[in-house]
Amino acid sequence: MTKGILGKKLGMTQIFSENGDVIPVTVVEAAGNVVLQKKTVENDGYASIQVGFEEKRESRVTKADKGHAEKAQAAPKRFIKEIRDVNLDEYEFGQEVKVDIFKVGDAIDVTGTSKGKGFQGSIKRHNQSRGPMSHGSRYHRRPGSMGAVDAARVPKGKNLPGRMGGEQITVQNLEIVKVDTDRNLLLVKGNVPGPKRSYVTIKSAVKATEAK
Repeated sequence: MTKGILGKKLGMTQIFSENGDVIPVTVVEAAGNVVLQKKTVENDGYASIQVGFEEKRESRVTKADKGHAEKAQAAPKRFIKEIRDVNLDEYEFGQEVKVDIFKVGDAIDVTGTSKGKGFQGSIKRHNQSRGPMSHGSRYHRRPGSMGAVDAARVPKGKNLPGRMGGEQITVQNLEIVKVDTDRNLLLVKGNVPGPKRSYVTIKSAVKATEAK
């Protein structure tokens, strides 16, 4: 069954293994996860729990938010996600989900929103190659051919300059290096999507068996 929790990326650091190797880790804070709703196969067609993380400011709370949270006897939450394929018997309304659902060595998938980089050219955005930089080239960092003469239009999906980043990204098969239950922190080996203090969703790895 799937396990999952919501958190906030605090940044990156490094720790040392027992044999002295340096391990780069991302620190994720996962305090205050609350089960706001349970969905069953009979009522909704699938089994899942809805988890909320970090309280919303009072000025941002709507009547719908307040009413939804009150059913679980909790405060309205700012970041809410569903986690499917869970064992519903292990969860109750208003229950707090803590980092101890994971253990050291668990394989996880982390989903977050990548850093927004604004308007970028095709070389940075799509990893295209540049032309000669010599004098008279007239083709340095601009996009290449727009396509055939006929039809006289740019085909859909053409790799062109535009907005880069700010997309939902999932990094699969990361490893949990340390679980700090006192401070509700997870130390994940490697990097996870998004800038500091951005929200992430951590779930059991769907391809963990294949990876091993």
